[in-house]
Amino acid sequence: MAEPAPGRWEATAMVGVDDPAVHQLRSLLTLAEELHFGRAAARLYLTQPALSQQIRTLERRLGVQLFTRTSRRVTLTPLGHALLPLVRNVVDAADELRDAARHSPDDGDGPTLRLGLTDCAAALAATRRVIATLTTLHPGLNVDFHVLDLVEQTTALAIGKIDAAFVYLPAPEGFHAEPLTTEPRVVCVAASDPLARQPVLRLADLADRPMVGLAPEVSPSERSFWAMDPRPDGTRVRYTGHQVTRVESLLSAVSFDGATAFLPAVAAELFPRPDVRYRPVEGLVPCDFGVVWPADDQEKPGIALLQEVCCRLRDQGLPAGTMPAPAAPPAAVESAGDESAAAESAAGTGPAGGLGVSFG
Repeated sequence: MAEPAPGRWEATAMVGVDDPAVHQLRSLLTLAEELHFGRAAARLYLTQPALSQQIRTLERRLGVQLFTRTSRRVTLTPLGHALLPLVRNVVDAADELRDAARHSPDDGDGPTLRLGLTDCAAALAATRRVIATLTTLHPGLNVDFHVLDLVEQTTALAIGKIDAAFVYLPAPEGFHAEPLTTEPRVVCVAASDPLARQPVLRLADLADRPMVGLAPEVSPSERSFWAMDPRPDGTRVRYTGHQVTRVESLLSAVSFDGATAFLPAVAAELFPRPDVRYRPVEGLVPCDFGVVWPADDQEKPGIALLQEVCCRLRDQGLPAGTMPAPAAPPAAVESAGDESAAAESAAGTGPAGGLGVSFG
């Protein structure tokens, strides 16, 4: 057997050493959203020098420049922007591998329903009411929660990482939606913006303000709805260069960059900040909150049970916002017998464990 060429074994052993690490790719995604090292570092619980070092190391390992930095701003290079979908795929795959290792599909005796939701959706009374009633009526159903950001939810549904998700509508094409509640929308402006001094705004007041840019994975229908693009007079909306996937990042862009954003009215309660203001807007149509799943999965056992509960509770009337939900009405738990007391406890604002779910 021929001896390997000198140095060949050493080179083979080093394969992978310069591959990008998942935590570096997560840092890239966060900085791409914030376009600000200080804010991105705070979100990642890093110091700013540590984040800068991670990005430099990642650029060295990939052999490309991902960001253009000046003393006043940070922007993605064209190549950095083009690589974002691939980076998200790698991070999602790493998350999926972790979840697969933690949660065996054979866990428990009954079917498993994997539900995605954002931090915002987890605080809503409608979410808690649906889960409380679902687990009360169907105690054999294993409910597994995955807390995801706005983009991760759609991606996780598309690749089968989760079965359904609690979201603000509209849903992307190819998904079935069960609306639960309707609430007004508001505009978010910087506290220093002169518009913040007005109690009520009009769409015309916002004509010269850009809207915060969302990640490219957000569907055109969602992007148009949340920016109200085009406006009633036919004008198109200008967007910032951000790649936002989280509400916190969106609010930072509003505060620092003079942009605006339309959000559900409950955001004023969930995300109070001294640097932003929420104002009602005349002519701004309301938004719906609900549950979505892939249209082809309609007949899955867990989905069928979820749809039944959603339709029943919607017909009875669900509260919008974060006020504690009352006990499930008798009609919602009449087949559950003595378990109605459990639904009453779980539907409130107690610990998540009271909902009979696990978190991925």
